[in-house]
Amino acid sequence: MNDTNKNNTVLRFMTCGSVDDGKSTLIGRLLFDTKTILTDTLSQIEKTSKKRGMSALDLSLITDGLQAEREQGITIDVAYRYFSTGSRKYIIADAPGHEQYTRNMVTAASTAQLAIILVDARKGMLTQTRRHSYLTKLVGIKHIIVAINKMDLVKYSESKYKAICEEYNSFASAIKLSQPGVNIDFVPMSALNGDMIVDRGNSINWYKGPTLLEILENIDTTEKSNKSKLRFPVQYVCRPRDSANEKLHDFRAFMGRIESGLLKVNDKIKVLPSNHQSSVKEIRIGEKIISEATFEQSVTVSLHDEIDISRGDMLIHTEDILEASKSFTANVCWLSEIALTPNRTYLIMHTTRTSKAKISSINNKININSLEIEQASELKTNDIANISFKLAQPLIIDKYAQNRSTGAFIIVDESTFHTVGAGMIEAID
Repeated sequence: MNDTNKNNTVLRFMTCGSVDDGKSTLIGRLLFDTKTILTDTLSQIEKTSKKRGMSALDLSLITDGLQAEREQGITIDVAYRYFSTGSRKYIIADAPGHEQYTRNMVTAASTAQLAIILVDARKGMLTQTRRHSYLTKLVGIKHIIVAINKMDLVKYSESKYKAICEEYNSFASAIKLSQPGVNIDFVPMSALNGDMIVDRGNSINWYKGPTLLEILENIDTTEKSNKSKLRFPVQYVCRPRDSANEKLHDFRAFMGRIESGLLKVNDKIKVLPSNHQSSVKEIRIGEKIISEATFEQSVTVSLHDEIDISRGDMLIHTEDILEASKSFTANVCWLSEIALTPNRTYLIMHTTRTSKAKISSINNKININSLEIEQASELKTNDIANISFKLAQPLIIDKYAQNRSTGAFIIVDESTFHTVGAGMIEAID
């Protein structure tokens, strides 16, 4: 392991690919070889493995948490697992491989910073490999590891490995996944035997690159706070009062999570959509007063001026140019079993703000199998389409390519309040 690694951030990553490519076994191997499996869990896995007539541990059982998954030997839901090493903490999402669970994969990808796409060395790239690769591009994941698994079943063939790498690179170029700012790494491995995951093993000596865990440990996913624009959606207006000392504790502040950028005391800010301006007087995390806060921190901010600010408003720096919008175009993944129809009204939930929305037009639909563009009059479960919306109330939005937090939204059925779609803003009108 590279001892110079100083990246102590949490890394959220997902595994995806076709059915039986070994996603659950890979995660099981990671957890097992990093010694992060509880004793009682390990004991249960041993019992289940013996019931199945297996001589060794079935590591895939570590992530297959649902009873239906254990019985069928497949992954249905998104299984989240956590582990840590001496230098980093990890949150893993194991996405389903079946086509009908594509929406689950999108759910897992929405918060992932890195995707591990598994390829069975015997089969090469399959339709689901292409589908999941396209979805990682759609949701803006910048770090991709193509894990060519089950190398033990092709006698650890270097030529087979190189052929799959070449095929994947050609496909990545065709869908414009290979572009500046996107890192694609390739690793040959055997999740079953543990080769090139945590330990190098003795079977793939021709591969001189890093193991999977070495890539995970050293990849830099930290946001450059000084380059990102401040986005602070207000969740709650705080008015604490201490009757024993009213002057000290009687103040008005604004609580929320910094979605991007850096906020410092004395920074000049403006409030959207009102465009009122002020400067930062104080920043708190709980009772602790801090001088600056960065993205993903939940803070309480008080200003030097008394400004009318409500939930759903957003604080940005004064030099930033951003306006509230009432129409935009987005790529939408439809999650509901009830079809999307253009004549209905839906709710758009974006950061801390909600607006009713009408669909102006379904511009086109992506055939997720052939990746060709098609015309559509409605959307069914797992469909992905480019849609234009008109809003009743303005939203403070960015393009998804520029900001994943303020460029994303969910669609809610206004009668049932069920989440029916997830969207990524492509253009602002």
